[in-house]
Amino acid sequence: MKKFICEQNIVNFQRLLAETSDPTLQRTLEGLLATNKRELALLEAERQGAQTSPFGQPLRSAADASELRERFLSDFDRSPHPYMLLDPGPGLQTVDINAAYARATLTDRDSVVGRSLFDVFPDNPDDPLADGVSNLYASLRIVAQTGRPHAMAVQRYDIRDPDGSFVERYWQPINSAIVDEDGRLTFLLHHVEDVTDQAAS
Repeated sequence: MKKFICEQNIVNFQRLLAETSDPTLQRTLEGLLATNKRELALLEAERQGAQTSPFGQPLRSAADASELRERFLSDFDRSPHPYMLLDPGPGLQTVDINAAYARATLTDRDSVVGRSLFDVFPDNPDDPLADGVSNLYASLRIVAQTGRPHAMAVQRYDIRDPDGSFVERYWQPINSAIVDEDGRLTFLLHHVEDVTDQAAS
């Protein structure tokens, strides 16, 4: 029911936004639209992850995933570029991050691995127009559906510092599918580069 309500609200707020020229009302509607898109993304991420199977059937076996992870992670760990490995199933659990990703996002491996992506990286609650969660989820779904990498537009996605305060950040994200030998989706690879300095200038 909540999913249906969010979907209906999104349609209605988009229609109202297209019909109004009042700047105050536009800002209010943009905030409401962003909130409902975020809620819908969180609901879908929790229920089905990025998987596209309509019946929630596993896309790969746990043994296949474990073997692929072992072969893949040596390069993953050594890379100077920030990477996060995600399970595409319900909850979008974090499988691993490399040291570069931990540095870029002000996190550490132990506090991220095994947790849902959007629990670790929620939208900034002080930004009513924050759309990082809904945009990232949409990109991950595209990758899961097509099997092709998806480069997102530069995205504002604030992160928490060690004290828990949100700090403004802009990223250039690229999401990719990791498949097993039979072409079944095993992981989603999330790569980001911090472009805050360029975006702010």
